[in-house]
Amino acid sequence: MNNNFSNISMSSRSLHVQVARSIARRILSGDLEQGSIVPNEMTLCEQFGVSRTALREAIKLLTSKGLLTSRPKIGTKVVNRAYWNFLDPQMIEWMDGLSDAKVFCSQFLGLRRAVEPEACALAAIHATAEQRIELSEIFQKMVQITENFDQEAWTEVDLSFHRLIFNSTNNDFYLPFGNILTTMFKTFILHSSMHGAVCLNEHRLIYEAIMAGNSAAAKAASVDHLQSGKHRLPETE
Repeated sequence: MNNNFSNISMSSRSLHVQVARSIARRILSGDLEQGSIVPNEMTLCEQFGVSRTALREAIKLLTSKGLLTSRPKIGTKVVNRAYWNFLDPQMIEWMDGLSDAKVFCSQFLGLRRAVEPEACALAAIHATAEQRIELSEIFQKMVQITENFDQEAWTEVDLSFHRLIFNSTNNDFYLPFGNILTTMFKTFILHSSMHGAVCLNEHRLIYEAIMAGNSAAAKAASVDHLQSGKHRLPETE
């Protein structure tokens, strides 16, 4: 295990966030092993070329995400993976490129299967008139994009479609999943929608069921949409 870190260069990103990201990626990649003690404060300050204040803020940020814990006379220790906050949007951003794309997309699809069908059912019941109007506008954009396919435009509208569904549950515990989609969903869609494979009919069935207020149909349409065979996942390298 290499305990050396690179000097942090100046950028628009907050200095302590740069330091936190660098340490987090070493942890997430397994380079800094679970249960290991990270280098002491003086060593890290020298390696990163930052002040103690910036380093302490970085450690505090990583502690809040479950990656590190600090104990007197022991030092700062990498926490067991079971306690890492993988649903934190910033954590997801830091994970980018570290894990196998096929594994990432398969795990994300599994998460969606667990929560999204019920979100669709709740949206069918609780979506406000304004949210239904917005959903209708988004779906019409989806139709237009498939007529002259643009993957970047599809990614944004598909993201908006699913994020609005979580917001339309009017259940505060579902709202964070809409935020998670912002960082995770783009990677997933880029593979899934390759060559115009967008499952428009499946989106249509979800949309129509929500607009009709039919929770059972919305849930069933979502379950069908989230079958692995409906999505183009990355090939194993």
